[in-house]
Amino acid sequence: MDKLSIQVVGGSLGGLTTACLLRDAGHDVTVFERSSRELEERGAGIGFLPATYRYLADRKHIDVSQISIATDHIRYLGRDGSVLHDAEHRYLFSSWNTVYRQLLEAYEDGPYVLGHELVDFAADSRGVTGYYHCGTEHRSELLVAADGIGSMVRTRLQPSSERSYGGYVAWRGMVPEAELDADLGLFLSDAITYHVFANSHILVYPIPNADGSVAPGDRLINFVWYRNYLEGGDIDDLLTDCDGVKRDLSVPPGKVASHHEAEARATAAARLPSQLADVVLAAEHLFIQTIYDIEVDQMAFGRVALLGDAAFAVRPHAAAGTAKAADDGWMLAEALRTEADLGQALATWERTQLDLGRGLLARTRDVGSRSQVSNTWHPGDPDLIFGLHRPGD
Repeated sequence: MDKLSIQVVGGSLGGLTTACLLRDAGHDVTVFERSSRELEERGAGIGFLPATYRYLADRKHIDVSQISIATDHIRYLGRDGSVLHDAEHRYLFSSWNTVYRQLLEAYEDGPYVLGHELVDFAADSRGVTGYYHCGTEHRSELLVAADGIGSMVRTRLQPSSERSYGGYVAWRGMVPEAELDADLGLFLSDAITYHVFANSHILVYPIPNADGSVAPGDRLINFVWYRNYLEGGDIDDLLTDCDGVKRDLSVPPGKVASHHEAEARATAAARLPSQLADVVLAAEHLFIQTIYDIEVDQMAFGRVALLGDAAFAVRPHAAAGTAKAADDGWMLAEALRTEADLGQALATWERTQLDLGRGLLARTRDVGSRSQVSNTWHPGDPDLIFGLHRPGD
């Protein structure tokens, strides 16, 4: 296929990976990011699956051990802090900020335009024009919508694909490893550590610090704690921040209402194993992310493609959200390389990525239900292993 002009809407991990791949293939790529400054995601930890680091490792030859932390155990604790289950299994963990910085550097001098929020677009048989809030118009032959869970493009093209509240939220936070008791820091540094109890579970693992250091003593201990809240008044109250502002998807560090943060810390002290309660209590600020699902029936619309969370927003339980977005980018680049025309390329790409999104969404819904609803989460169950295409992949 001839080289294309492409606008990528959204400069997060999926958008950047896709932009790098398409640029490497010789396409004329411009990334438009609505934020007025480079992105920052509160340092939150991510499972570092192969699809997520593939571009950095294969194309930029970055040693992933320099931007992630390997853990060799999956460990479950009982309420009394005893080890109920310990199995050898290797995972890699990084942080959103660390991976973002690496991808932004990999994109080098590629056009990455800040402060441009897409507000409208118009496509015809020859191209698509994006209209941005600042008055800018950009014409290209393909528009890739990587604009996340709140995608304006998806809302326009598939208004029936509304997000669905999963019934629970993730309470999150990080603690510098050096601020924890030395024995506790060591205990938590080589494992993903779980505690599962009635309608809830928490997982704890190490991640790079804010500067990206993975050296022992510099690292952060990251936790994700899933807790149920009823739709309506309960979740609305939780998402109302300390200034009285009702948030939509999340409440950032320092903005959680004081009575909610106090309740979460008190519950941690009362309900969690002491090792994990100590981490929650030591975190300077807690923050909240609401768990939503989004599913689409279509990802390709003429000269517009939906990618990553703009198509399928999946629950975090497979640690595969960023991996899915990256895989969407890899498969798009491959389809454009191998197919004779754009329409056929997008149709080929759409078939595989719809299957991937549907399968991953179904699997993460099932895992969430096991812990948050049916209480059938069992330590050692191989279905609970992280993975993109299947557990352990």
